[in-house]
Amino acid sequence: MPPLILASTSRYRQELLGRLRLPFEAVAPEVDEARLPGEAPAALAERLALAKARAVAARHAGAVVIGSDQVADLDGEAIGKPGHHEAAAAQLRRMSGRVVVFQTAVAVVAPGLAAIERAEVRVRFRDLSAAAIDAYLRADQPYDCAGSAKVESLGVALLEAVESDDPTALVGLPLIRTCALLRRAGLEPLA
Repeated sequence: MPPLILASTSRYRQELLGRLRLPFEAVAPEVDEARLPGEAPAALAERLALAKARAVAARHAGAVVIGSDQVADLDGEAIGKPGHHEAAAAQLRRMSGRVVVFQTAVAVVAPGLAAIERAEVRVRFRDLSAAAIDAYLRADQPYDCAGSAKVESLGVALLEAVESDDPTALVGLPLIRTCALLRRAGLEPLA
């Protein structure tokens, strides 16, 4: 079996990939994640997922490399990781009572293969008070999450509904699509 590498240092993606029980290594992709002028959120997620996988594959010949990226899309505007409390509060105020589409892309690069898939997750935020936003942010501190909400944790209390055909996509790695891409690369998670 060729080595499997996750082109990410995200603990969320590592935990998700670990569910497949395939041995893997996590490697920092060292890719510039800046948005290109006029780039749509879905295109940004796809470009970065593929760039991450290619960057790591270039340093690890013969490996099967998974890259992933997630961008929160609010009416065509990319909403990234907030980084700190004030930015997270501002993001959540903007998303209060609205639908945000989380664009999660996954790419697999292996000898003879460079493939990408994307999962859209529609998330409807409930109307959020300033007190609820502050209480949530102090409890969960989601400053490293696109859109400032950890749905796998207390962030689920911010939401009214989640619509997706790949339930792990919202956490950062769409495992249904990842399994399909791994099979194309010759790795069967159930083998």
